[in-house]
Amino acid sequence: MAEPGAPMRIVKPSLHAACADRIREKISSGALAPGERIPERELCEQFGVSRTPLREALKALAAEGLVELSPNRGAHVARLDRQDIEEVFEVMASLEALAGELACQRISEAELADVRALHYEMRAHYERGNLPEYFRCNQRIHQAIIAAARNATLQRVHEGLAGRLQRARYVANLSGQRWAGAVAEHERILDALVARDGERLAELLRGHLRHKLDAVIEARFTTNGEAKTEAGDG
Repeated sequence: MAEPGAPMRIVKPSLHAACADRIREKISSGALAPGERIPERELCEQFGVSRTPLREALKALAAEGLVELSPNRGAHVARLDRQDIEEVFEVMASLEALAGELACQRISEAELADVRALHYEMRAHYERGNLPEYFRCNQRIHQAIIAAARNATLQRVHEGLAGRLQRARYVANLSGQRWAGAVAEHERILDALVARDGERLAELLRGHLRHKLDAVIEARFTTNGEAKTEAGDG
């Protein structure tokens, strides 16, 4: 009797998770801007789903801090103020530094080869000026280091925070000077990982996140600390 009900228990969560992934991508790419109302009916049509999985997805994104839900106003993309961004980056820097130390102890040769391949692919996208594909590889490298740490708690906490900063991190790379600096930093990060120098890698990852924060603040805020408009971010 349990078998007929089993597919529903599997398909339904995967459907709302898939919706959450698509909305998360739209937020990180800027297709849905901070403060913008999320068009539920339009997204249901785009994704080919009913309101139920979409609303489950929005609840999950609200728990991540990416979306704000209001009984009377619907769902909106959450805004991050300067203090929010600074606090989350501080925590992320510590998490990634710890992940780097652990990854140097635990990463397999196959995983190391995958990171190296991603790095060269990312470098090629940088040389072509392809920011979206560069950003995709960049994120996969950071995720691979987190995964290689073999610490499920660290990975879970990191994933919960990473979504809140994806759009901010993407915007920061629009500066040509910062983009070049980030690529150079990734060269040193790869060298430290290959050498399995955990202390060095932790230091590099902390610095990498600190520089990213500086670029985000410069891109998103005026000199007096006020948020720029989304058009001004580019």
